[in-house]
Amino acid sequence: MKIFGMDFSCALDSLSKAQFPEKDCLLPLISKLLGYSIVAASTTVKLPQILKILKHRSVRGLSVLAFELEVVGYTIALAYCLHKSLPFSAFGEYVFLLVQAIILVAIIYYYSQPVGIKTWIKALLYCAVAPTVLAGQVDPVLFEALYASQHAIFLFARIPQIWANFTNKSTGQLSFLTFFMNFAGSIARVFTSIQVKAPASVVLGSLIGMMTNGTILTQIAIYQKPPAKEKKIE
Repeated sequence: MKIFGMDFSCALDSLSKAQFPEKDCLLPLISKLLGYSIVAASTTVKLPQILKILKHRSVRGLSVLAFELEVVGYTIALAYCLHKSLPFSAFGEYVFLLVQAIILVAIIYYYSQPVGIKTWIKALLYCAVAPTVLAGQVDPVLFEALYASQHAIFLFARIPQIWANFTNKSTGQLSFLTFFMNFAGSIARVFTSIQVKAPASVVLGSLIGMMTNGTILTQIAIYQKPPAKEKKIE
C-alpha cells in the first residue's frame, strides 16, 4: 500500500504477524514521514517572525543582509533539488520557506524606510535572475558552482545576525519559535537526506543550518529579557 510515495505494506505485513518491522523496512518509511512532516511544518515556520515584526512595527536587532542572503540561498537550494529530481519529501520545505522569506524581506524593507536605490536595484536584480535559475536554464558547471556557494551563502546569512546579537547583547525582534523550528527541521533533514541518498552537499547544508540556527537559538535564550512586570499602584 503506497500513499504519497510511502510504502506501508512492509510495515503493515510485519505488524499483522505481531513482529517489529525490519530496519530496512522501517527507516525509509520514517524518513518519508519525517520529510513530509518537515514540509508541512515549513508552511508556517517564518510566520512567528512575521507576526512579531507586524505586532511591534519594528525590525530592531534584525540584520537586513542576513534575510536577503537567506532568500538567495533558498532560491539556489530549491533550483538545485528540482534539477536533481529529488523526491518532494526531500526538499519541499524550500518552496514554502522561499515564499515566506521573500514576504519577510518585503516587510523588513517596509519598516526600514526610507528604502535606498541600492535596495531597489537588488530587488529588481533578484526578480530578473531568479526565474532563470529556478527553471534550470543555467550551465551545469555553473549550477554546481552556485550550489557549492549556497552553503557559504547560508553561513554568511547567519553570521551578520549572530554578530549583531553578540555585539548588542540583544536579539531584538527575533522569534524564538521560528529559529527553534529551523533548528529542529535541520536535524530531521540530516536524517532524511542520508536515507534518500541525497548528494553529500545537501547533507552538509543541513548540518550548517543545524549549527547556525542552534547558535541563534542559544543567543535568544541568553539575551532575550523577560517582559517587565507592571507595578501596582496602591
